[in-house]
Amino acid sequence: MNNQILLILGMMFVTYIPRLLPLVMVSGKKLPEKLERFLSFIPYTALGALIIPGVFSAIPEMPLVSLLGIGFSFAYALYKGGIIIPVLGSILVTFTMILVKNGFVF
Repeated sequence: MNNQILLILGMMFVTYIPRLLPLVMVSGKKLPEKLERFLSFIPYTALGALIIPGVFSAIPEMPLVSLLGIGFSFAYALYKGGIIIPVLGSILVTFTMILVKNGFVF
C-alpha cells in the first residue's frame, strides 16, 4: 500500500513539473503577438484530436448518429459559443437518435 502511494505521488510530481515550468517562466512577461495567437489555437486542436476519433468509434453500428451529435455540437458552438450547451445538446441528440433508430416511440 505504501509503495502505491509513493508511486502515485511520484507520477503526480513528474507530470506536474512540465505543466508548471512554462507558467513560471513566462508569467509576467509579454509574449510576441504571433506566439500568443498560435498558442490560442492549441486548446481547439487538442480537443479536436481527442474528440473526433472517438466520434467515429463511439457507436460503430450507427455512425450517422454520432455524426449528427457532433454536428449539432459544432453548429451550436460556432453560432453561440460556450461548451456546456453544445456537449449536453450533443448527448441529447445522439441519445434521441439512438432511441428513434431502435424504434422507441415517445
